[in-house]
Amino acid sequence: MRLKDKVAIITGSASGIGEATAIKFAAEGAKVVVCDVNQAGVDKVVAALVAGGADAVGFVVDVTKTDTIAAMVAAVKEKYNRIDVLVNNAGIVMDAQLFKMSEDQFDRVIDVNLKGVYNCTKAVVDTMIAQNSGVILNASSVVGVYGNFGQSNYAASKFGVIGFVKTWAKELGKKGIRANAVCPGFVATPILNDMPEKVIQAMEEKVPMRRLAQPSEIASVYAFLASDEASYINGAAIEVTGGLTL
Repeated sequence: MRLKDKVAIITGSASGIGEATAIKFAAEGAKVVVCDVNQAGVDKVVAALVAGGADAVGFVVDVTKTDTIAAMVAAVKEKYNRIDVLVNNAGIVMDAQLFKMSEDQFDRVIDVNLKGVYNCTKAVVDTMIAQNSGVILNASSVVGVYGNFGQSNYAASKFGVIGFVKTWAKELGKKGIRANAVCPGFVATPILNDMPEKVIQAMEEKVPMRRLAQPSEIASVYAFLASDEASYINGAAIEVTGGLTL
């Protein structure tokens, strides 16, 4: 078990890639802290993990509200006495072309996807520094590297979280803390459920592997980066795209 007894906080883990990451981390022996704004989703994931024999707890956390983050971190430290991994997975999309994008659309995405990552990391970094160990993993996107039509806000946020890890790698590396980003391409998550089949087929055709990623495939990369097997990977932004950008 690559993550045996490591305490891992995963935001946005009630569904999609976050849920898959919680499942993978639990399978690798981690003590999993499930965080999301969706109470029912948190309860469902925690119940499934515990039923499978995992050590898991859940919290309703809004990454834009520092009081909910602080309460979660305090409870985790009281229960486990440490925090080994933070996966900043929570994120939203509110797409529009630049000339149609509202200020609210821009601000909301930046608040969740960028400021939320700052808020959560800020809340755990002192604990990691005191331990002289820790791993911070940010959910970026291929869009954060190459941009995308209609996603000025999302691209800026996902580019920004890469900037965070580049900076944190320099600041925190000497304190035993690694920071990396994962940049998925097209992933088969529930967000695609309402998309027309022809749109999904067009997405698949853009990928050399001719399929979308499964959430578990992204989760496996997070698990590797969180483990001691990745002990010299720091400040990286790893694309997991099936060759989409080739």
